[in-house]
Amino acid sequence: MANIFKEHIASVPNFPNKGIVYRDVTPIVQDGKLYRLATHKLAEYAKSKKAEVIVGPEARGFIVGCPVATELGLGFVPARKPHKLPRPVVRASYDLEYGSNSLEMHKDAIKPGQRVVVCDDLLATSGTLRATKQLVETLGGEVVGAAFYVVLPDLNGYKKLSDLDIFSLVEFHGA
Repeated sequence: MANIFKEHIASVPNFPNKGIVYRDVTPIVQDGKLYRLATHKLAEYAKSKKAEVIVGPEARGFIVGCPVATELGLGFVPARKPHKLPRPVVRASYDLEYGSNSLEMHKDAIKPGQRVVVCDDLLATSGTLRATKQLVETLGGEVVGAAFYVVLPDLNGYKKLSDLDIFSLVEFHGA
């Protein structure tokens, strides 16, 4: 099963910076049947974690997480880039392989004790996931798992979150 997803992920060398191989998941979402299958697999995982809400970081986390939330009949909470949300927010900063950024979430987006699964396209160094987890926890929620299309284990991002259950459709080793 993983091979069908892996075959549809485009590897783009030297993007966005020299030395980085970008794993582009848009071929999956462009194929309706494959997108539905990927969504279903992530939804099965979120259901197994007894998720009460799905959180997705901007921007590909919206593409991945919204259909998972819809399939499960759950709400979706966006973790947005700075200054995109109109009401009071909490903020967390993070580093990427090629820079740094911040994410924000409305202060009332997560209820205390709420079980959260984070959905995104790719886990590399874990900066985005750690910032998203920090936002959820600041608001009193509990991140019970994280689901991705792709994990890059060689970048060791998952090791920085050894206490968090992580699910992925595929892994890419090396460049």
